[in-house]
Amino acid sequence: MKPTVRIEYCPKCGWLLRAAYMAQELLTTFSEDLYAVTLQPSEVSGRYTIYIDDLPLFDRKRDGRFPEIKELKQLVRNQVNPEKPLGHSDSK
Repeated sequence: MKPTVRIEYCPKCGWLLRAAYMAQELLTTFSEDLYAVTLQPSEVSGRYTIYIDDLPLFDRKRDGRFPEIKELKQLVRNQVNPEKPLGHSDSK
């Protein structure tokens, strides 16, 4: 089964639009590689964590920042389809 990306975000912090943007980018780039991208309002203030299935891929508190979309696409690609070219989002 294809993996699911879950973006857990803090609604009190106003991060829904950021999460929705990242979901859109991932769904566009990985339309054939992902089962779904879901948005989950967090019950914990300040949380912004991105998972592939149940594996934490990026955590705002752990990493000290939000991911850049290019970086996030690379992290997802490395987990779901390592051979997939990302065009301008590929690291040089």
